[in-house]
Amino acid sequence: MNRTLENVVPVLTILAGMVVAWYVAAVLLNAPFQRDLDRRAGETPGTIEFIDKTLSQPKPTMPAPHQVAQNFFENTFLRKITSNRSLVYNAWITLSSTLLGFAFGTALGILIAVGVVHLTALDRSLMPWIIASQTIPILAIAPMVIVVFAAVGVTGLIPKSLISTYLSFFPVAVGMVKGLRSPEIMHLDLMHTYNASSSQVFWKLRVPASVPYLFASMKVAVAASLVGAIVAELPTGAVAGIGAKLLSASYYSQTIDMWSALVAGSIVAALLVTIVGIVGRMVEHSMGARPA
Repeated sequence: MNRTLENVVPVLTILAGMVVAWYVAAVLLNAPFQRDLDRRAGETPGTIEFIDKTLSQPKPTMPAPHQVAQNFFENTFLRKITSNRSLVYNAWITLSSTLLGFAFGTALGILIAVGVVHLTALDRSLMPWIIASQTIPILAIAPMVIVVFAAVGVTGLIPKSLISTYLSFFPVAVGMVKGLRSPEIMHLDLMHTYNASSSQVFWKLRVPASVPYLFASMKVAVAASLVGAIVAELPTGAVAGIGAKLLSASYYSQTIDMWSALVAGSIVAALLVTIVGIVGRMVEHSMGARPA
């Protein structure tokens, strides 16, 4: 119980500090517009009334936490799941392309890592290009991918998932390379002493050693995959998804809707990372690892 409190109290303290800082920032950023409104209306409100007005604007520069919370609750629990305004519906649309892109990215990253570890030519020729590919902004790649695939009649889920793949394969490839190379020389020599084949060394030594690295990199990859799916929805003119929700809200200056969609995306990301972590611990436990 004490250990649980030791873990929870710091998190709650930081969260409370963030909420307080959020309220302060909302007052400061919304104040100029509120002063202008009051000046035009010929009003001179007191300090408390002025602060209350800055925290209750319909289209604030920065919405207050309670405004975002209310909007999130309404669009999550008080709307039908099939409604275009439902955050559950929009999150599911984004999640579908995220999961497909994450699956593609993980598989591609593992294949690249296996090739890089076993073939020196790939290590020297392919790895630098893989690293260089991540310097290209995703906002520059996404429209090109969407346009190219639309030209050949492919739209919808596949183009969006490929952008998620582009962001998610890199951390998996790097982490898996590190993991496959993590066995010590002594252990490799021992396998060779027992006349183990290359496949036996790979499956019985390198793969088990790489599992912690793989799942650590998959946590990064699944979050990056979600970012890719959201970005991919921006140039497609999509009518559903977290990215589409952000875009439509920005068109009409619905900042509260924008922040609510961001919160929804953050929750989805946290859930995905948590699920990957749980699966990772289950796999490590099934392989005989001791709980931390």
